[in-house]
Amino acid sequence: MTEREIIGIFGTMNAGKSSLMNLITQQESSIVDAAPGTTADTRVTLMELHGIGPVKLMDTAGYDESELLGEKKRKKVTAALKECDLVLLVIDPASPNLPTGKLLLEQSLAEEKQILVIYNLFAPEDEAKIAELEALLPALRQFPKMTVSAILPEMRSRLLAFLLDYYIPKNNPTELLPFVQPNEFYILNIPMDEETPPGRYLRPQAMAEEYITRHWAYPVSFRMNLGKARRNDPDEKARWESFLGSLKRRPKVIITDSQAMDIMKSWTPDDIQLTTFSIMMINYMSRGKLADFATAVRVLDNLQHGDSIVIAEACNHSRIKEDIGTVQIPNLLAQRFPGVTVQHIFGREWPDEEELKRTKLVIHCGGCMITPQRMAARLRDLGKLNVPITNYGIFLSYVQGKKVLEQVLMPWKV
Repeated sequence: MTEREIIGIFGTMNAGKSSLMNLITQQESSIVDAAPGTTADTRVTLMELHGIGPVKLMDTAGYDESELLGEKKRKKVTAALKECDLVLLVIDPASPNLPTGKLLLEQSLAEEKQILVIYNLFAPEDEAKIAELEALLPALRQFPKMTVSAILPEMRSRLLAFLLDYYIPKNNPTELLPFVQPNEFYILNIPMDEETPPGRYLRPQAMAEEYITRHWAYPVSFRMNLGKARRNDPDEKARWESFLGSLKRRPKVIITDSQAMDIMKSWTPDDIQLTTFSIMMINYMSRGKLADFATAVRVLDNLQHGDSIVIAEACNHSRIKEDIGTVQIPNLLAQRFPGVTVQHIFGREWPDEEELKRTKLVIHCGGCMITPQRMAARLRDLGKLNVPITNYGIFLSYVQGKKVLEQVLMPWKV
């Protein structure tokens, strides 16, 4: 999954948002029509912009559409705004709809977004109306702006030059495994189960293997039979010990599937560090905020009957048997914290503010199938409401004991 800058195109109905999208992409990525409300949902195009790199462009619906359908569209627009790195606010000076423009500016600033203003001219004489518009909405003056006629292909070079001049990329990745050292061994414990897709590793496993190899170190994979290990099968323990003993140099760190923590807490030798793929991913996707997730899990120390917990999984994989998010974690919560209610959120779903206010704790997966921008938006939502968020790997380590939690955080110096 390529890391991309996310650029969102926002404005009122018929301001020329879809025309601007098509101008940038040089194809009919979005349907353009004079009928109000043509864009019914956020349209996404992936492309490369010279000087910026890989980008995800989002053409959103008009923010001023009324009635029930308009309200549904506005929720999608708000979600897109939270995710994007750059807001392109498209305004028709001849029909600006000041309240909507003001609201979009306020929301963009509240979400700490970069803003560029695009005045889309449907007629040359409309340019003279910009000064009057900015007198009525002075906030527009503080942002870089340009005029364009989005239906003219020759405007594209000017528009791209404008974006390149003013956009400051925020995509500054965190190191996936900052503790990796050249010429050392690192074990990937991958207990494949019924949910494991054939023919490939899961994204965190593949990313870890690639990162370790790229940094001149040696990833070594081991498939643990969790069923046998949990039945205390001596053959499985002997197979593990034989595997460790076959390496001429002692591995530095074991990175394990989080659901194997009940086994790995005791099977990991004292001279080898231990962490999990889920912890690795949440640190990477949150841009290094692992300490906040580790602190939040302490909420469990004071959990009470009737408290609500949200289990958030960022993908929609096929869930069967002992699924970690829908079966294993809820079962552990029910055993250790009777009377606590559990709500599940999957994929792009995210609770609204009223639901979040009632939440005692969010337990989030590693987030490997959403963008860092979307993860940042979720963290901002929760931060505004003072709702703590922890992670699958941290939770599954914590329930094995506080010393186990300290053990899996040690490689990260948290």
